[in-house]
Amino acid sequence: MQRQAEVYARGVAGTKPLIPTDPRRLEEAARARLRPEAYAYVAGGAGSETTIDANRAAFERQRIVPRVLRDVSARTTSVELFGRMLPAPILTAPVGVLELAHRDADLAVARATAALGVPMIFSNQASVPMETCAAAMGSSPRWFQLYWSKNNDLVASFVRRAEACGCEAIVVTLDTTMLGWRTRDLDLAYLPFLRGKGIAQYTSDPVFGTMLAAEPPAPAATVKRRVTLHSLGALLQMTRAYPGGFFANLRSKAPLGAVQHFVGTYSRTNLTWEDLRFLRERTKLKILLKGILHPDDARRAVDHGMDGVIVSNHGGRQIDGEIASLDALPAIVSEVQGRIPVLLDGGVRGGADVFKAVALGARAVLVGRPYVYALALAGEDGVRELLRNVIAEFDLTLGLAGLRDPREITTEALAPARS
Repeated sequence: MQRQAEVYARGVAGTKPLIPTDPRRLEEAARARLRPEAYAYVAGGAGSETTIDANRAAFERQRIVPRVLRDVSARTTSVELFGRMLPAPILTAPVGVLELAHRDADLAVARATAALGVPMIFSNQASVPMETCAAAMGSSPRWFQLYWSKNNDLVASFVRRAEACGCEAIVVTLDTTMLGWRTRDLDLAYLPFLRGKGIAQYTSDPVFGTMLAAEPPAPAATVKRRVTLHSLGALLQMTRAYPGGFFANLRSKAPLGAVQHFVGTYSRTNLTWEDLRFLRERTKLKILLKGILHPDDARRAVDHGMDGVIVSNHGGRQIDGEIASLDALPAIVSEVQGRIPVLLDGGVRGGADVFKAVALGARAVLVGRPYVYALALAGEDGVRELLRNVIAEFDLTLGLAGLRDPREITTEALAPARS
């Protein structure tokens, strides 16, 4: 109610919100602001993008059933997760290459989340090193997303750095050992990593720096290249993205070498359950597995000593026709039986979605694309406003449903939509 009252009070003075509050208009406004390749990278999904549609349809199939004549004058949106109280059951999802949306990229998100106490999950494919973001966050909670590299020394280095900069958990993303068939990016023939974007965690890493001194791995496929204005432009983008001075980088082979080494080591397709022991032996941080959609995999996560799972289909970016995250959630919650927290990622657009996910058993949810659109429109202030809006809508939904605390939200608050 406070956020809502603030918006209306400012309206009396002629001030409108920085970003649209409606998720559809938010995306439309961001699309108008972003370059076509940037919007395609953020908004796009795999194949015909039916998994993106499925994520939203799953939320629409769940309808909220409010109860009335209950005293909801005193409410809280706070939840406990791994011993820390959060202002709401919300975290920001790890999203790579945020420099496509705004020049301040991950740093703007770090400042915005820290102002609200909302946990930020640093992306493995960040545009700003984790240490820089952590320095701007004070004691505010942060986690680190890990793509398991082909080089275990690099994996261990990322984990050590995450510990050193105050991360409280490692989120191992399991569904992106290969890039999905992302049609929007393919039609534009655009992959930001090949231009040196989104690899700041690598270029700031001491182990990766040692790798740069070695010969880069041979490419998986040989493509005959011509020198064109576009290829020269890509080289200049690599040069600008690489740490250090532009002109020094222009004379150096390091920017191109960094891209080549990144491509050669990015992710392992032969990762198995047995490899998790390597990570467990090297950190005391909480470890969550992201990309879990089958109950048996959730059970195995528990059996292998993992601290949590994130039910996710990577925002529909990996497999066309994949099960919606929300549809997979109840069976996984049932299988885990409260032994570890279950979080949800995929399709969350507002506070009512947060309510539905919590009702189906999620301890918290990850918000992804909406905060990137807000970042594109208004930088740090836009991200902060977006998160405040989601929390405010969650609070109002909670109260209007006749509840006072997220712990009171159960499946009794939902009913299936009638066709």
